[in-house]
Amino acid sequence: MLATVSLILELFCILAVCSGMLPVVAGLYQFLLVGLSPFGGRTQDVGLALPRVAILIPAWNEGAVIATTIRRLMKLDYPTDRLRVFVIDDASTDETPWACIEMSRLFPRRVVHVRRVAGGEGKAHTLNYGLDILWADEWTEAVLIMDADVIYTRDALKRMARHLSNPGIGAITAYIKEGSKRPNPVQRFITFEYITATGASRRAQNVLGFLACLSGGAQLHSRENLMAIGGKIFSHTLAEDTFTTFRTQLRGRSAIFEPHAVVYAEEPDSIVGLWKQRVRWGRGNVQITRVFRRLWFRPSVHPTLGSWSMGLLWFSIFLMPAFQIAAATGLVILFFLDAESAWQLFRLFWITAALVYLVVTFVSFVVDWESARKSWFEGLTFPGFISLGVIGYALFPGFVEALWPWPLAPGIAVSLTLFLYAWTALSMCAAYLCKSVETRGFPGTASFLLYFAGYGPFLCAVTFASYVKELTGASMKWDKTVKTGKVS
Repeated sequence: MLATVSLILELFCILAVCSGMLPVVAGLYQFLLVGLSPFGGRTQDVGLALPRVAILIPAWNEGAVIATTIRRLMKLDYPTDRLRVFVIDDASTDETPWACIEMSRLFPRRVVHVRRVAGGEGKAHTLNYGLDILWADEWTEAVLIMDADVIYTRDALKRMARHLSNPGIGAITAYIKEGSKRPNPVQRFITFEYITATGASRRAQNVLGFLACLSGGAQLHSRENLMAIGGKIFSHTLAEDTFTTFRTQLRGRSAIFEPHAVVYAEEPDSIVGLWKQRVRWGRGNVQITRVFRRLWFRPSVHPTLGSWSMGLLWFSIFLMPAFQIAAATGLVILFFLDAESAWQLFRLFWITAALVYLVVTFVSFVVDWESARKSWFEGLTFPGFISLGVIGYALFPGFVEALWPWPLAPGIAVSLTLFLYAWTALSMCAAYLCKSVETRGFPGTASFLLYFAGYGPFLCAVTFASYVKELTGASMKWDKTVKTGKVS
């Protein structure tokens, strides 16, 4: 009986460790598809389309950036008579209204300032206020939803709009890059993250025939598409962009990523600011997962959103903290049941992670050399120095042990082994510690520690925090990222 229980527990541990490899395998699957993106068919063979575009900018206290943004929009390579900018001023208390009024004087009939007196309800409500104005006449043929700080390259809108020549395409998103003039370590990590999470992964999604999320700062919709989903943005969530993306595709139109439409945005420059932004995004993903629970892994509901590929990619990210904790738990328990099996699984886990890490890093450099050149060190240290050390030990245990020829006391050797086995879970705690250090007034130390804990584990810690926030029913507060006009 005891032997049976031990065998079952051992099998459970093996499965737990293997589950930790699932996000790694999913990442490899996705990045191998990037090579097929030029042949995906969803961004090929499009005609020329120059619809009348209303640019909708929700703005709350954006005085530092709004004038620059509008001036750049006025320089877009797009017919001036087919472009209007509507700034929905959400009861700003800074110089935003005066800057918008000045822009409307400089560009009459092309820039419209709309003051929303009863503000503070969040981005979706502000957008819906603007959409009600747009639907009052027939001029608007397409709507570009963007953020107040986003800077578009001259041809970005034209590259996006051309896809609307295909009536089957309802929405197009651009490639958003971190654009600060002098990015700090946090922003350089974000720069590299955006290569992988946007530049590469959305290319793969184009191949697979679905899009997981339209970027909030750069999404172009046909009028017909927005009308088909009710003419409004879903406002009872912290992930209105993802809701719009899903509803677009469920209504029968495609949502696609245009990798050559490049825009730049200012991302958080602190760990605390990034934490607030990403917890909001993470909670939105929890809400999405729950609301669309009947969609997952059911191609009969929707052929691409309900596909196994979509489910694999979505849940490998959404459940990554759970997988990491499961892998650590499995290895630690297995150490006491069968130390040799635990060691072999440990090596298999980290060698697999190392191979995928190399593929992802290589593809990222190929996909976007400009961004990778600015953040190459953060790309190489994305897992964190400690995780890189663990990878080195898993790959070359004899070499690492030779560097420390002195024997360890049995208790220390066991403790060190358990630390290595539990690191996939402990790394999230270490990443959270970086946030705590910054909160206590040591931002430089926090950034330094982030290189050791790892940016990847930091994102896992954020996702775990979003579980907790959503399960405990925390208020859905919109923590706005402060913009200072650092985009070059």
